[in-house]
Amino acid sequence: MSESLSGKVALVAGATRGAGRAIAVELGAAGATVYVTGRSTRGRRSEIDRSETIEETAELVAAAGGEAIPVQVDHLESDQVKALVERIDRERGRLDVLVNNIWGGEKLFSWDQRLWEHSLDTGLHILRLAIDTHIVTSHHALPLMIRNPGGLVVEITDGTAEYNAENYRVSFFYDLAKTSVIRMAFAQAKELAPHGATAVALTPGWMRSEIMLDNFGVAEANWRDALSVEPHFAISETPAYTGRAVVALAADPDVARWNGASLSSGGLAQVYGFTDLDGSRPDAWRYLVEVQDQGRAADPTGYR
Repeated sequence: MSESLSGKVALVAGATRGAGRAIAVELGAAGATVYVTGRSTRGRRSEIDRSETIEETAELVAAAGGEAIPVQVDHLESDQVKALVERIDRERGRLDVLVNNIWGGEKLFSWDQRLWEHSLDTGLHILRLAIDTHIVTSHHALPLMIRNPGGLVVEITDGTAEYNAENYRVSFFYDLAKTSVIRMAFAQAKELAPHGATAVALTPGWMRSEIMLDNFGVAEANWRDALSVEPHFAISETPAYTGRAVVALAADPDVARWNGASLSSGGLAQVYGFTDLDGSRPDAWRYLVEVQDQGRAADPTGYR
């Protein structure tokens, strides 16, 4: 898909690490000019307190042959987002792709506390990080996007609408956060359609983000060592897989066929033919339903 997005302008909101970083790299490699935002810079870390920065993301985009502009933005701050969009308008005069990937709740949600046991302040902060940030960003960015037909909004979440409708996702606040993002994509799709723009929700599968690899004590080069701890990790995928899904959508002249849909990286790979970095096509959500959730022994054969 090299240069398939030449002349396009993208904003990846929440591009410091994980899926956001990889999406920015893949968009840049495909020819788009990419604005990459986040709270962590080389001069200041966010509350997540990790080493990844937006400057580092921009350098990775450049190494992939693309152009990226890092901008420190707290997407809970409306004035900061407004200024960001005004800058994009001033410098580029258009916005073709908006990726709402803001999250920042990795260290905040509980795996086992019930609603009445969970810190209320922390829970409400999770919702602000996961939901309010996306709303604030779309509110300011969409007027610029709809100036030209063909715009695309991608809401990054965890889980498909089908899967999340049937399965409780971790805990109350996490479940509500990730399911709400899917509905936000659906609502934006209805409002954008008359303007020739498209909105979708997109979920990675079991993604080998920097944080996930750290949790297992492995690196990308030896990620299979984690299978001794969690055999189902065999279905995992790199963040680049989601990045390639976004590029496939953005380059599709018939992308409106997906308007309002809940999509997955693995599902789109079957349609568009892209692969993960190792040449495989992991289909994690089908695997979860048919293997992991059924209590079967881990075996990704036929699923990647």
